[in-house]
Amino acid sequence: MRAGLALTDEGDALYHALRDLEPGDFDRPTGCPPWTVRDLLAHVHTAVRRTLDMLEGPTPAAAEVDAVGYYRPDHRFDAAADAERVAAAQRETTDGQSLVDGIADACRRVAAAGPADRLVTTRHGDAMTLDDFVVTRVVEVAVHGVDLALALDRPPWTTQTARRVVLDLFPAAAHAAAEQFGWDDQMFLAKATGRAPLVGAEREAAPATAHLTLAPTSI
Repeated sequence: MRAGLALTDEGDALYHALRDLEPGDFDRPTGCPPWTVRDLLAHVHTAVRRTLDMLEGPTPAAAEVDAVGYYRPDHRFDAAADAERVAAAQRETTDGQSLVDGIADACRRVAAAGPADRLVTTRHGDAMTLDDFVVTRVVEVAVHGVDLALALDRPPWTTQTARRVVLDLFPAAAHAAAEQFGWDDQMFLAKATGRAPLVGAEREAAPATAHLTLAPTSI
């Protein structure tokens, strides 16, 4: 399962990048307000761990949504849903370092769950293959990893395997724009997910690169 390998790699990279944080680092603000670093870690931990809960649920008859379709703009990403995501992360009482450890562990457990074509139902009612849902978990860990790196004044640690999984969600026009502007994969990821601003002529490419530019707390 390609997505599973990427998830393991990204979880391990996050662990190695953040295992030396000082207690005060967990209280830093992030670009996903009102979340602190600890809140954002709690959100990522819940988002990955949720996959294990889904595997205990009923198996749908057929897949109805793929990874791209999962991000269609609807009630799942509206203001009310976003507010609940914010509150849920803030209710998490686990200490920051335990969250760092827990994310890496959950990533490895999800990656080993298989098989890739197993069918699952998301908490929003989407019927998907496990592999497609794991792609969305790679998005969670990789994109919010960029948010965490920015909040902590550290260079991003995004792995090549995770970058490719995320960038494959974007249409050919987005990849053409990245080539036109000379973006490497890390810059493509930042621009296409709203973590770096589009400037000048790049703004004309916005329709091609706006697929995942939801509210920062929506993924």
